[in-house]
Amino acid sequence: MRMANLSRFALLQKKAPLVGAFFVGAIWHFPALAFCPLPEQAQQVAVRTVVDGDTLRLVDGRSVRLIGINAPEIGRKGRTSEAYAEAAKRRLQALVRANDGRVGLVLGAEPKDKYGRTLAHIYGRTGDNFEAQLLSEGLGYRVAIAPNVSLSRCQQQAEQVARKAAAGLWRQSPVLRAGDIRQSGFAVIAGKVTGIERNRGGTWLELDDSLVLQVPARLQRSFPASFFANLKGRQVEARGWVLDRSRKGGLKPGQRRWLLPLTDPSMVEPK
Repeated sequence: MRMANLSRFALLQKKAPLVGAFFVGAIWHFPALAFCPLPEQAQQVAVRTVVDGDTLRLVDGRSVRLIGINAPEIGRKGRTSEAYAEAAKRRLQALVRANDGRVGLVLGAEPKDKYGRTLAHIYGRTGDNFEAQLLSEGLGYRVAIAPNVSLSRCQQQAEQVARKAAAGLWRQSPVLRAGDIRQSGFAVIAGKVTGIERNRGGTWLELDDSLVLQVPARLQRSFPASFFANLKGRQVEARGWVLDRSRKGGLKPGQRRWLLPLTDPSMVEPK
């Protein structure tokens, strides 16, 4: 059965550029089994509602943030929704409905975020991982935030499927050059490492003299020394939440305006 699914998966990859994003979403249920198989017995829970493409609210009152995916933001308070935000929400709703409103929940190593939301991986009754499904359809960006990084590798593989097929968010490349950043928020950024410095605040990698990637001191142990070897002068792709340091009362001399804290080594990829 698995080989049949993978064969169909290969065929779909070839056809993907020829079909619309929503049709791709409808037919790509099969490949999900190839990514992030169920690692353990999951807690069965009932879903009350789907909030957006990466958040569920359970019947027991818990708000669950899916680990490893950042879906586009749905517009609220008069703001316009980001591209594919509504599509991601509808796809997650469809996945939940296909499981009769009950899903398997596997808590992360860190079970809650600073907002009190439960952090977990979500699975369907056949063991397919919902985050990987959404990523493979281009309906969210892969993210890795330590210590909840056990599935980061298979989630990365799932996202690569969407990138190669130019599906969803990858239909037009969302990758920004470091020098083109104009606002804070989540971004995928490409640039050249022009400098590396270390101090009490961590390790700092400067991209194109425009943005600084920070490995906070508390996360240094997650980044092996070999990670930084030969990075200077190389092109990299980084992702995460960009901060505007000019909003905190002005920049110090020599500081770059834009800062992107790194949360896991996989959030930076040499090119």
